[in-house]
Order: sequence, then structure tokens, then C-alpha cells
Amino acid sequence: MAVISGLTLIAGFVVDARSTAAAYLVAWIAWGAIPIGALVLFMTSYLVRRRWTEQLHPIFVATTGILPVVALTFIPILLFMRDIYPAIAGPATLPPFKAGWFAPWFFVSRAVLYFGIWIALAAWLRRAWRNDEAMVRAASVGSIAWTLTVSLAGIDWVESLEPEFHSSIYGLIYLSFVLTNATAFVIAAGLLSPRRIGPSRGYSGLLLSVLLLWCYLHAMQYIVIWSGNIPKEVAWYLVRSENGWQFVLAALSFGQFVFPFCAMLSARVRSHPRWLLALCGLTLAMRWLESAILILPPAHGLSLARTVVMLLAAALFQGLVLWLAFEAVLERGAAERAIVAAIWPQARVERETRSAGQGQ
Repeated sequence: MAVISGLTLIAGFVVDARSTAAAYLVAWIAWGAIPIGALVLFMTSYLVRRRWTEQLHPIFVATTGILPVVALTFIPILLFMRDIYPAIAGPATLPPFKAGWFAPWFFVSRAVLYFGIWIALAAWLRRAWRNDEAMVRAASVGSIAWTLTVSLAGIDWVESLEPEFHSSIYGLIYLSFVLTNATAFVIAAGLLSPRRIGPSRGYSGLLLSVLLLWCYLHAMQYIVIWSGNIPKEVAWYLVRSENGWQFVLAALSFGQFVFPFCAMLSARVRSHPRWLLALCGLTLAMRWLESAILILPPAHGLSLARTVVMLLAAALFQGLVLWLAFEAVLERGAAERAIVAAIWPQARVERETRSAGQGQ
């Protein structure tokens, strides 16, 4: 299936590069957000030591371990970036700073830098495991680096689709996008795994908190743009309020905030694993709607039929490739954890003894 969908994408790039590239970007933003967002959850589990630090660690390792594969699947976007990004295709109409910022070589260099930092952070977090001081150090430094790079990546990869539009909060909106997607995936993977990950009500609170953050950031952008009433900024909402996109936007608002928020007011829903798993699945589905809303409305000259077909092919291809990579890393990590688990108790006793001696 991965081979067939991949061949379909190749044919799509040959026949209609613009529609295929736009569909591929929608799928990549939705799928690629999972390992990128899982990085900061991984770091938070090191800083907030609870049951999830131990129980979800294999899932964090496997999810962040597929970042090199995510970087490889980004290559088609770089190859066809002139067909997607107007700022790169026509820099002459932009101010000097924007024209220089979106120079093709600089755009590619920043993408390589982002992925290099994220892959290095994931490796650092894996090496720091079972070392309390190293865990805190890696998570503290990594959280700062992650926040800055993800915010810039959101501006480069999504906001630049509309070079005339700018929002000072857009980087945080993309940050909430990847965080929400990763939280839903990690919790769902934990619920489906044979391991016991703890009470569902705690994870329900975590999911609700990131949904509230997502809603707050979108609401703040809307309020600021509405109060400012600047035509270049208002146009961002106008293009998403016509041609049927208003219904997609309404579905996103209901499915991503109204329904989950009302559902999680119930203690029964918060405490039931099946309800939580269903809400995680709904959240992952809503990320696809949001990705389409962010990318497709401003793109002109797209073929609707070819875009839909290529979107399905891109979703299938990227999803299968990333899932196979996730399973491979998860299986490899199981053998490594067995070795570490045998060494860990003795190593911890030695560290505590050494610390006590230094204190005396």
C-alpha cells in the first residue's frame, strides 16, 4: 500500500505538481506534527516526575525516534517549494527583508537546522534517561530550543503561504497545533499498549489543558485582528469564510473545542479509557481539518479532484511509512530497556551512596 500510494504521488507530481504539492503539505503538516510535538511532552515528563515519566517513556522514545524519517519525507516539499510558496516563487514583490528571508537556499538551510536540532534533542533526551541531573538539564535547555525553533518553523512552513499576512502569535498557534496532535497520539498509544499507564482522569486533564491552550491562542488572534481591522490581516479570515470553508471551520470549532470540552466536564468521561481514546481519535482527525484550513484556502489554481486524490495518497503514504518506523523503533527500544532495567537499580544505589559521601 505504501508503494502504490508513493507511485500515485510521483504520478501526481508529474501531472499536476501544484495540486499534489499542496495536498502533500497538508498531509505532512498533520503527520509530522506528532513527533515534533512529542519532543516537548518528552521534556515535560522529565521535569514533572510522575507515573507517566516511567510508563510513557517507551512511547516518547519511539515517537521522537522517527524524526529522521519525518525529515526525509519533507524533501518533496523542498523540491517543489516554488509551486507552494508564493514568497519563494515571486520574491520581487516582497519587502527586502522578506525577500532575503525566503530566499530558497536560506529556506532550505533553516529546515535542515530545525530538523538537526530536533533530532539532536531527541538523542540527548534518550541518553539522559535514568540520570536525574542529566534529565533535568536536557529537558530545560531543550524546551527553550524547541519553543524557538517550532515557532520559526510554523512561520516558515505555514504562515509564508500568505506572504502579505502576518500575525505575531502565529508561531504559538503552530506550536499549539503540534502539541495538541502529539498529546492525543501519545495518550492513545499509551491506552492501546499492553503497559499500564495510570488513571485515565490524569491524561484527560492533560488533553483538556492543551485543547484550552489551542482555543485560547486562536481566540486571541481573532480578537486582535478584529479589533485592529487591518485589511491585510482580515483577509486571512475572509478567504476561510467562503467557498465552503466556513462549514469546515465550524466543524473544527465544534469537534476540537465545544464537544471535547463539554464531554470532559463529566467525571465518567474523564475516567473511562474508551471515552478518552475516542476523544484522542477525534483530536487527531481535527488536526487534518485544521491543516487543510491553514494551507488550502489561499492556494489558487488547484484542481479539486486531483487535490483530493493526492491528499488521500499522501495521507496513506506518509502514515504507513511513519507507523512502520514507529513500530521498528518501539521494538528496538524494548531490547534496550531490558538491559537498562537490569543495570539501573545497582547504578542508582551507587549514585546515592556517592552523593551521601560527598554530603558528609
